[in-house]
Amino acid sequence: MTLTRFVSKNAFRNKRRSILTVLSIGFSLLLLTLMMTVWHAFYIDQGSPESALRLVTRHKVSLTFELPSYYREKIRAVPGVAAVVPISWFGGKYKDDKPENFFAQFGTDPDEFFKVYTDLKMPADQIAAWQHDRQGVIADKTLADKYGWKNGDRIVLIGVIYPVNLELNLRGIYTTDPDDQAVYFNTKYVEEAVPTFKGKAGTFGILANSSDDVGKISGAVDQMFHDSPQPTKTESEKAFQLGFVAMLGNVKAFILSICGAVVFTILLVSANTMAMSIRERTREVAVLKTLGFRRETILGLFVGEAVTLALVGGILGSLGAVGLAELAAHSTGGGGFFAAMKVTPGTMAVALFVSIFVGFISAIVPSYTASRVNIVEGLRHIG
Repeated sequence: MTLTRFVSKNAFRNKRRSILTVLSIGFSLLLLTLMMTVWHAFYIDQGSPESALRLVTRHKVSLTFELPSYYREKIRAVPGVAAVVPISWFGGKYKDDKPENFFAQFGTDPDEFFKVYTDLKMPADQIAAWQHDRQGVIADKTLADKYGWKNGDRIVLIGVIYPVNLELNLRGIYTTDPDDQAVYFNTKYVEEAVPTFKGKAGTFGILANSSDDVGKISGAVDQMFHDSPQPTKTESEKAFQLGFVAMLGNVKAFILSICGAVVFTILLVSANTMAMSIRERTREVAVLKTLGFRRETILGLFVGEAVTLALVGGILGSLGAVGLAELAAHSTGGGGFFAAMKVTPGTMAVALFVSIFVGFISAIVPSYTASRVNIVEGLRHIG
């Protein structure tokens, strides 16, 4: 029997204890992998190259305050700006108030929308159809598949914020990565139906000519409206999205605290299991020494068993996290941040490294102690 075979058989010699340990480690690693995925999506992933060139201008005080629509032409005149488009939240209901029927709804300018959001892909004939229909609307493919929408369908959005029900004609279905599960319609439709909305915009999406222009545009736009009744805050698209995350509180500290607690819990579970297992096998250690096994070999065998258990749990936990992330991304209302949360190979590698590290640390002390057991004392041990 090879040493590898010896380790694998002994790791699961007490099947009930081993399975419970693997499941405990697997669940902990699942949670750890999900937390690292959230961290990666929020703070590391910078999005597509196209999104890195986009900025968002909003009211400096709050998103609840709107900006004058004439700001658009002033922003367009700023050096480095390639295109500007208004983006206004509608916040209506589709069918009813059930969470599964909620999705993002924005009013915009069809003529320039795809000039700014170049990473959204839709056939040219559908773009033209949308631009020529004042009641036209386009939808994300994932959202269209969910509701079975096809071009030409009638979509009714019931007004909640604004006193108007939008009767829209689906003119196009776009694709993007990740899915945003949103619809976009002509903002002039709302302006005509709600006079108080005319001449206003929630935010402005800006496309810069180059990455060097992004910082310059941000400062220039905010300086331009610094002394106006509606001052602005212009930031990158990623920073704008993180602003919503910041509303939840100190998310960074929350994620780090959970990760630390998870690692500590895994260490306790694994250390307790290995201590019990090794203590029960004191006589076995003495027998192995009698047969000629060296202290280093015995140490390696016990550490190998712990690492094997932890690694199996880590693999199960990481795979479970992949499944949950995919489920969240494609579930009801799973667009936006959830759609961007994909477990990367790097995240899985870190999770598996943590499981191996924890297995090693939890077993090194009891294994070292066991390897130093005197043969006579070990053979006399009862337990």
